[in-house]
Amino acid sequence: MENLRAQLVNIDWQATTSRIHQKGYATISRMLSDIQCEELRQLYDKQGIYRKTVAMERYRFGLGEYKYFDYPLPPLVQTLREEVYPRLVPLANQWMKKLNINRVYPGTLQALQEACHQKNQLKPTPLILKYGEGGYNTLHQDLYGEIYFPFQLVLFLSEPEDDYTGGEFVLTQQNYMAQSQAKVLRPQKGDVLIFTTNFRPHKGNRGYYKVTVKHGVSEIHQGERYTLGIIFHDALS
Repeated sequence: MENLRAQLVNIDWQATTSRIHQKGYATISRMLSDIQCEELRQLYDKQGIYRKTVAMERYRFGLGEYKYFDYPLPPLVQTLREEVYPRLVPLANQWMKKLNINRVYPGTLQALQEACHQKNQLKPTPLILKYGEGGYNTLHQDLYGEIYFPFQLVLFLSEPEDDYTGGEFVLTQQNYMAQSQAKVLRPQKGDVLIFTTNFRPHKGNRGYYKVTVKHGVSEIHQGERYTLGIIFHDALS
């Protein structure tokens, strides 16, 4: 995991969090190597490491399948969760202040998990997703309980055009007294997207106000698309 930690250290986190503040998301290009992407993708068929498998069509979430990892998490997933979280905490707390929300996020992932456990949020939330032809994901938010962190990650493990076509990542922002705004993103294999889980502050004439954000995936036309989601808070179930 030392290579991954070195990769994370070399990221310009000040510029990254500035982009998140301005847009609600930021892409880190080619953060993962092809070998790391393949290592993560091969986990999909590994037995004994998942707590739950969800067929999206059954719950009208879309068309595809995803699996929630069980504890202990795979080393690469655990390292990403532990190392990225504290780099996002300052912006998370800045957002709470701007929106006058009485909430302060702790400086470590362990402390956040302790807060989750006090609310009976005991289940790990990192997950790996697989979409085939026709697959998609409806617009949603990954909250899982009363305690939730305002940012999450998605790691892109497949190459657009080579491995699949279609399957764009979609963010929608519900602006105050206005129509929703959609942003369609197409990260490449190895890219990591950081985006807001629930809402973000938007500056208006009278200061900051809250705008709701949801995310989803457009229809896959051909091939298979794998991604891995890193959510920092734990879940009720």
